[in-house]
Amino acid sequence: MLKGKKMCKKVMKFISILCMSAMVLVGCAGNAERTSATEATSATEATSASNETKATQTEKTDEVTIRVASLKGPTSIGLVKMMKDNDGSYNFNIYTAADEIVPLVVKGEVDIASIPANLAAVLYQKTGGQIEVLDINTLGVIYVVSFDENIDSIDDLKGKKIYMTGKGTTPEYAFNYVLSQNGMSASDVTIEFKSEATEVVSALKNDNAGIAVIPQPFVTVATTQLEGLTVNISLADEWKDMLTGVTIVNKEFAKEHPQAVTKFLEAQRASVDYVNANVDEMAQVVEEYDIVKAAIAKKAIPNCNLVCIEGKEMKEMLKNYLNVLYEQDAASVGGQLPGDDFYYNAQ
Repeated sequence: MLKGKKMCKKVMKFISILCMSAMVLVGCAGNAERTSATEATSATEATSASNETKATQTEKTDEVTIRVASLKGPTSIGLVKMMKDNDGSYNFNIYTAADEIVPLVVKGEVDIASIPANLAAVLYQKTGGQIEVLDINTLGVIYVVSFDENIDSIDDLKGKKIYMTGKGTTPEYAFNYVLSQNGMSASDVTIEFKSEATEVVSALKNDNAGIAVIPQPFVTVATTQLEGLTVNISLADEWKDMLTGVTIVNKEFAKEHPQAVTKFLEAQRASVDYVNANVDEMAQVVEEYDIVKAAIAKKAIPNCNLVCIEGKEMKEMLKNYLNVLYEQDAASVGGQLPGDDFYYNAQ
């Protein structure tokens, strides 16, 4: 009997130990679940906070004032709607000569610039590929003007004195190409370069026998100011694939601020479309930005060939154009043709 009682006590003690062990296990499991849940919550909160931080950083990255340089001419005319509607997103500066923009691009002091097409290729080489082309902004806008109505072909220019601007840029190379296509070269004419188109117009005032090769809107300026001056030849008619200006962007800037670049392109496209469709209104704005007088702009805008050609079409057109220049003079495009990374978003 006594043995039975001892045995019973042992069994009860064993059961008690099992129960306590079970309670400890349950407690540990509960603690583990609570710990796991806490860790999961913390991880979720951390991830959410991280995402919010990244989003904030992205927003801040794209809240940037873009420094934009353009030339006093068609490239600036296409941007005047953007200039007028500027909400602080852009800092526009207009220059009279491409040489003024080159050092700014090289030093990284401008983010986006509108420059002659061949100069973009030169800068690509000069900066070690640190710029790329966003779009073509102007097609052929270069014309031959003179006081002689009988000049109606390139052959008629042989032996003549030619005033022009754009030494080392699109006007010079386009003119040389057109000469070569007509069996001539620069040695068959006497070219006197001026630093800007307004100087060419001034030179014509003092030389009734003078002939000039100048772009719009200065063609309209010249024909308006100088009685008897006429437009003789459009270089675009002589060279169907000719284009004049492109828009470039600093690659590092484009990489750091993709949304800002996209926004710029959208605004540029809208600006060009608006200027082309609302000539009278935008002519007044062109004068406000001291590009040319409104009366001149009104006549010139329809002949400025303002465009915003991007992507694959831009790449194909610009590549063909640069190939022609390269064959004519490798130095005109910086010594060699640019790589595919020269063309922004053109895959």
